[in-house]
Amino acid sequence: MTSLPRRFFLALERFNAAHPWDHNAHYHPWIMRQLPGRFRRALDVGSGSGDLARLLATRGEEVLGIDSDPVITARARELTPPASRADFTVADGLNGIPAGPYDVITCVATLHHLPFSDALTGFRRHLAPGGTLVVVGLFRARTFGDHLLGAAAVPLNAAMGWGRNGGRRAAARPEAMTARTRPAEMCFGDIVAEARVVLPGARLRRRLFWRYTLVWRRPGPR
Repeated sequence: MTSLPRRFFLALERFNAAHPWDHNAHYHPWIMRQLPGRFRRALDVGSGSGDLARLLATRGEEVLGIDSDPVITARARELTPPASRADFTVADGLNGIPAGPYDVITCVATLHHLPFSDALTGFRRHLAPGGTLVVVGLFRARTFGDHLLGAAAVPLNAAMGWGRNGGRRAAARPEAMTARTRPAEMCFGDIVAEARVVLPGARLRRRLFWRYTLVWRRPGPR
């Protein structure tokens, strides 16, 4: 016989599957608020189906999205209007970043796929003086605070899914949710410690929906 808590979580999983919504896109408006009103060159690492890169292109003169998955990169190109300033290419976010510098670098739900410190070092190297790096990442819950924040997100997640889908069962998941996934291995404390070695002065914060954010501005003129 299935226990009551297990039945509850199974029912919640079925509900969330029927009412999916993009947790990463939820943070896109917040990302844009961290950036200058206009910028010349931007790089989106792990661009997936291209939603954020296309949004960046409303402010940037030249936006490049890179992703190691050729299938999702091809889909990003299909979804991008010819007049958009966003372009996409298949490249590795660790060693395959096209030559910069970039005034803006973004990385959403991708950093946990890469060697953490090495990836941040690469981003720092490609960022122009005065440029801005914004990361939205995943972390492994370890502390009581982590689990409390995760528990608070559970009913909010269901409510957001219901609202975003107008109370109806979704015909399919959002395009951006078709990219490859993997669980995070680093806890938030380790992320903060390693990030501040590579990026002194970086601002990091736990967020709802099992995410954290990192913002770093490279010293120098804008």
